Amino acid sequence: MKEWSKLLMKDLLIAFSLLALTLDREHRTFPVNIQQQSFEAYQQEIPGSELSLDFVPVTGGKFKMGSPATEAGRRPDEGPQHQVAVDDFWMSTLEITWDQFELFLYRETDGDITTQNRDIELAVDGVSGATMPYVNFNKPGYPLVNVTQYAASTFCKWLSAKTGHFYRLPTEAEWEYASRAGSEEPYPFAEDQLGEFAWYAANSDKKPQKGGTKKPNAWGLYDMQGSVAEWVLDGYDADFYKNPDASENPFSMTEELYPRVVRGGSFQDTKENLRSASRQYSDKSWKKRDPQIPKSLWWLTDALHVGFRVVRPAKVPPKSDWEKYWGKPIREY
Repeated sequence: MKEWSKLLMKDLLIAFSLLALTLDREHRTFPVNIQQQSFEAYQQEIPGSELSLDFVPVTGGKFKMGSPATEAGRRPDEGPQHQVAVDDFWMSTLEITWDQFELFLYRETDGDITTQNRDIELAVDGVSGATMPYVNFNKPGYPLVNVTQYAASTFCKWLSAKTGHFYRLPTEAEWEYASRAGSEEPYPFAEDQLGEFAWYAANSDKKPQKGGTKKPNAWGLYDMQGSVAEWVLDGYDADFYKNPDASENPFSMTEELYPRVVRGGSFQDTKENLRSASRQYSDKSWKKRDPQIPKSLWWLTDALHVGFRVVRPAKVPPKSDWEKYWGKPIREY
């Protein structure tokens, strides 16, 4: 009898560890997965479409963030070089394309959502909708460009609501860790191989190129160097690396619209800006020609080199922290 009771209790515990029930906005019940997905590469389909995103696991660890004083092309904001630890996360192998962002822009597939193995529950119709760009410089099949950080983060929120997995922009530390892929050199490959891995000023004809046409880094990530500069979560602080607390999953939060960090350099940058430690940041000139009052929350009229990719942390943050990662709109006049 005791053995039977133990087996019954074991079965019940297994069942409760696999799912819990929650309600969506229409009061239907969907299973919410409370058991960790196996930490391996996967393809995230976007419900209601034929499009998907490929993700690879990035096992967390410690690394030297920033650059040594002797590194060619180094700027003062890349130091002091310091040890940082990041947790496990998945990262999209490619930058988000115009085709993928269009699904968020037009919102015609909002009625289609993933109903199984969800980590979070979030109503799609509670996610703000974007406006069309004042002038559209994007093309199907190419990385999305001239997008604001708020637009990038809201796309992540929408994708989270559609799929039930928590997606966001990478932190600056996560981005550099993934870019380095275990290397402590300026680039995660030999400098004379830069053209094999990156689209930049020397080979791009100063215009965006299709993603994934160069070699990936050692962790299976394409276009981490060059292509389009990628938004991260952090506000730009030239002295942030001097903060003694910036050693474990660091993230520089800000309430200011400018400046905010982009990483990786772009198709219009020289090789120095493609180094893993290189930091660039936004300013008001990126919307200089925007005639709207207030200026667009979603688009940059004068930063045609800026896009993003997304990450999914292996550990879902508490619901109270979600908006911290997805940000809030800041009006600009």
